[in-house]
Amino acid sequence: MQQQFKLEKKELQSFGRYSSAFLSAVFMGVGQLFNGQWLKGIFLILLNTFVIIPNLPVLLQNFKGLITLGEIPMEDHSLFMMIYGIISVILALLILFIYIANIRDAYKNGLIKDKGGKTKGFKGALRDMMDSGFPYLILLPGFICIIFFTLLPMVFNILIAFTNYDLYHSPPKHILKYVGLKNFFDVLTTTTWARTFKNVLIWTIIWSVLATLTTYALGGFVAVLLNNPRIKFRKIIRTLLILPYAIPSFISILIWKGMLNTHFGVINKILTSVFSIQNIPWFENAHYTKVAIVLVNLWLGFPYSMMLITGILQGLPNDVYEAATVDGANGLQKFRYITLPLVLFAIAPLLIMSFAYNFNNFNIIYLLNNGNPPIFGYQGGAGGTDILISWVYKLTFEKLKFNYAAAMSLIIFILIVGFSVYNFTRTKSYKEEEMLR
Repeated sequence: MQQQFKLEKKELQSFGRYSSAFLSAVFMGVGQLFNGQWLKGIFLILLNTFVIIPNLPVLLQNFKGLITLGEIPMEDHSLFMMIYGIISVILALLILFIYIANIRDAYKNGLIKDKGGKTKGFKGALRDMMDSGFPYLILLPGFICIIFFTLLPMVFNILIAFTNYDLYHSPPKHILKYVGLKNFFDVLTTTTWARTFKNVLIWTIIWSVLATLTTYALGGFVAVLLNNPRIKFRKIIRTLLILPYAIPSFISILIWKGMLNTHFGVINKILTSVFSIQNIPWFENAHYTKVAIVLVNLWLGFPYSMMLITGILQGLPNDVYEAATVDGANGLQKFRYITLPLVLFAIAPLLIMSFAYNFNNFNIIYLLNNGNPPIFGYQGGAGGTDILISWVYKLTFEKLKFNYAAAMSLIIFILIVGFSVYNFTRTKSYKEEEMLR
């Protein structure tokens, strides 16, 4: 009997938390009233009654529009319906989060009552929220901006990649339709499109590797050279070498475009007068244009890597070099076995980030020669020096093939994320291995 009485008492003690949670699940705020939290309960009931429930039909209507993208041309605008649908999904997830938090709060406070405790009032709950949730309140504005200025356009772009949105299917005159993976198959499998995509992708990878390695190689060489204390006027030399980076790249690229002009550029004039080399078609031949792009990018990018590696070199421990000197190591051996590993350890994540940046380095490709010269057989307006992102620009603003451009953007995103995550997780910097043992 005594044991049965204890079990019944235990069951009665657990009744409050489950009852309050059930009541809040039926209607937000009722569980809080059951727990004696009047202000919180009334606030949630008013929120549910006058804000959430009246707007549920609008959310459901926008969900339908997101699925159908409209039914009547010139009346239903597919793009707006898609945007409203995405916003409705975000708001629905927010409502779901509030609803679950409401149930959890009712259960938590019901548990406190079951144990004989006293639930906190509005002021106490507000104080606890300020104490434990202050970091989240500070991050809330930035989180909202990320949702509406990053996540919303990203989801919109992904959805466009699965539609037939192009010049001949533009709303509101036409209703957009979902076409599944057709755009991806067209780009990746159709003979002419697939050949264009393959060639542009190969050049994009080659360009990204060359742009990254050349800037860091030259910057590292100059940094190591100027780190030698026997060189005089090192500060003045560093200041002069940093000037290309201080000038806006937009201006520098346009200046180089004029200097590399085939007929009037100063580069060809110097080559002709000094080396008797005839005019090099920098912008008429795809191979020469690629060389020019890499060289101009080297001019623009090596000062940054030089200053970065200079800072790393100045932070390296001297006792390691002194120990190497005692062991009889020469300058080349010190560089190979001490300087180079330590510098690579520090800049490995930056190399990956630089590769990702150059993979989408639109400015230099577009400003120097607009991705030209044209190549016979290339689709979508792609030129001989176009990378994927500049090709996407042409597909969007010149050819008005928004569906293909969105599909290409999604492919670029997958390639960049996959490469960056895979390589970054394999670096010693990520694994936090100790270099000095």
